[in-house]
Amino acid sequence: MQTYLQPGRFIDSDHPALIEFAERWRGAGRDPRDQAVALYRAVRDQIRYNPYVFSREPQTLKASHALLAGESYCVPKANLLAACARHCGIPARIGLADVRNHLSTPRLLQLLRSEVFAMHGYTELYLDGRWVKATPAFNEALCRVFKVAPLEFDGVHDSVFHPYNDKGERYMEYLVDHGQFADLPEQLFFDHLQRCYPHLFAADAAFMSGDMQAEAAAID
Repeated sequence: MQTYLQPGRFIDSDHPALIEFAERWRGAGRDPRDQAVALYRAVRDQIRYNPYVFSREPQTLKASHALLAGESYCVPKANLLAACARHCGIPARIGLADVRNHLSTPRLLQLLRSEVFAMHGYTELYLDGRWVKATPAFNEALCRVFKVAPLEFDGVHDSVFHPYNDKGERYMEYLVDHGQFADLPEQLFFDHLQRCYPHLFAADAAFMSGDMQAEAAAID
């Protein structure tokens, strides 16, 4: 378990800002499950979900980068939850999966040229003798916009994307699970993304247009 308690390159649980954040939000209780739930909610709601900040720069995948930016997408947010948990003595790791998003925005579909979101990130926390999945990606305000209940986490049951929204429409489904890792596997991550979205890795690719920036700002 020591592997899942030590700082990593991307799960940088020893970063001063991250330590301060974890201490602030872990709560006063000593029970690891209660602390895990409190940290989950803090990462989910204090760090705004924004898929348009994706970058090919590895530095942006760090837990501390998501924290300092105040916004990020699923993978850095999953790293952040894992890092906070490790600081609090809770073994944690990151998982990666391909998912299909049936209710994505038109601009995001245009950007990705696919309804498959490759390398979606989630966190696994070791609580009460077993690994439990937690997905802190979508903050509560964003869920209200899409009329989807925010994902809760109780430290006992896996917390993954709801398959349906409040109208009974299919929302998100998992397609391929790439596994769980002590730290983000950079080469695997970027190689798979490049295979799925080669246009985003072209030399002249500009990931975020002005219109997309406006859309991201509106979903706040």
